[in-house]
Amino acid sequence: MDNLALILVIIGAINWGSIGLFGFDLVGSLFGGQGAMFSRIIFTIVGLAGLWAITILFKDKIPAHDESIDRE
Repeated sequence: MDNLALILVIIGAINWGSIGLFGFDLVGSLFGGQGAMFSRIIFTIVGLAGLWAITILFKDKIPAHDESIDRE
């Protein structure tokens, strides 16, 4: 689920970047404009993925393998 959320967040970031740099809504243009029902569904899914991605910040991190442990 985390990987899917991150992929959708990246898509959202690319879309916002294209809006900011070029004034072009990539998702809206692919799916019938910003007001089209399918575009709104995509925007909602990307927004939910962004909320899910917040949880990734608070997950316990697995520490990197420490080679000094192997030497003991």
